[in-house]
Amino acid sequence: MANPVSHVGYRAIRFVQELGSIAAFTVDIARTALTPPVRFAAFVRELHKLGVRSLLIICVCGLAVGMVLGLQGHHTLVRFGAQRSLGAVVGLSLIRELGPVLTALLVAGRAGSATAAEIGSMVVTEQLNGLRMLSIDPVSLVIKPKAAAMLVVTPLLTALFIACGLYGGYLVGVGLLAGDPGSYMSSLRSAVNFHNDIECCMLKSAVFGLLLGLIATYRGYTSAPTAEGVSAATTSSVVISSVTVLLTDYVITALWGI
Repeated sequence: MANPVSHVGYRAIRFVQELGSIAAFTVDIARTALTPPVRFAAFVRELHKLGVRSLLIICVCGLAVGMVLGLQGHHTLVRFGAQRSLGAVVGLSLIRELGPVLTALLVAGRAGSATAAEIGSMVVTEQLNGLRMLSIDPVSLVIKPKAAAMLVVTPLLTALFIACGLYGGYLVGVGLLAGDPGSYMSSLRSAVNFHNDIECCMLKSAVFGLLLGLIATYRGYTSAPTAEGVSAATTSSVVISSVTVLLTDYVITALWGI
């Protein structure tokens, strides 16, 4: 019994140490964010890499999800004679839950993995050590712009995902199933509340963006300086980010109903 118990204790200690390292890493990023220089040019470059290059996958996936919601929602509402509420069903599903969560998962798979791999390759090629030798803080120059860009682009991509999803639901509900366009838009407008739905959606997506930025940069920054280490950091970044998003979504919804 000693070996299993000691193994569990070792895993528990490693988990606590990992949490402490992530907390110290977060404090380091916050410290660099509050001290000059601002690194605005690097921040804009990261916005392009993480945001603009993710537009295609966000639009396609948002349109597809909206079309599926429109099709499934119509078939379900017809049973109760409430097909005029299709716009409300599609809108609330996308805004309150599917939009922020699916966007965060897509960003974790596309932008988060690229961020972790890029920082991990800098660790392998000792670029971060070179910055330290030049008395340049790598957290300020490399990590801070990437984490800040992830925080900013996630709510923006969420809004784009929701807009494409609403259009996809409209295409199916009105164009394919010959629904009434006025009923679709009026039910959507009456069901969605700006404060309770849209603001909470943006708040949730901002929390997801903060977590995604921290996890992706941390996994890349602490990767082993080998090809296997970069591969493991990239894989673990996507897995941990996805699980964290789903668990955080449940916690936020259970505590605040967002």
